[in-house]
Amino acid sequence: MKKIVVLGGAFNPPTIAHFSLAVQIINNFEDLDKVIFMPVNVNYKKDEMPISNEHRFNMLQMVCKDLEKIEVSRLELDFNRVLTTIETLRILKKSYPDRDIVFATGTDNLKEFELWNNCQDILDEFKILVFVRGFDNFENIINSSEFLRKNKSSIIKLENFNITTLSSTFVRENVRNGKSIKFLVPDCVMDYIIKNNLYQ
Repeated sequence: MKKIVVLGGAFNPPTIAHFSLAVQIINNFEDLDKVIFMPVNVNYKKDEMPISNEHRFNMLQMVCKDLEKIEVSRLELDFNRVLTTIETLRILKKSYPDRDIVFATGTDNLKEFELWNNCQDILDEFKILVFVRGFDNFENIINSSEFLRKNKSSIIKLENFNITTLSSTFVRENVRNGKSIKFLVPDCVMDYIIKNNLYQ
């Protein structure tokens, strides 16, 4: 059964690191159907979302529209309330019953995964694909938690890939401080941010 990997997040804005991650996922799995970027609804983190759902969707879509095996979903953006991770994954499974739905997240989130709502249900029903952030050690994180050790069979490490310290927060700060964001985001995203006066 082919896999669909879901990359959720604010993408506020999407950076080079987000798209590098998607390409590396494609390179790592021969049985991959596609990667789906799943931007969260603005209501999920009101205080951290200075721009609208549409701006974030547009920036992702500009980059992804011509990329093979990469899509952007409006599922959470258009839903009439904030969806939990398990709800989003179950909706996708209903839409793609012949696919394995895999949720991608970083080691920063893995450290706190047992505090998530329905964390056991997520690991019972789906696999999670974990990419390393910075100096985190995947094995140490797994071994330090009884919950993660117990559910290790549902946790896949993305091999040979480490997300750098590049973050959307850093990009926003550069914009606010009048600094260049070239090579931090795709050129079309940089142009969109400038044209729409975002993050000023």
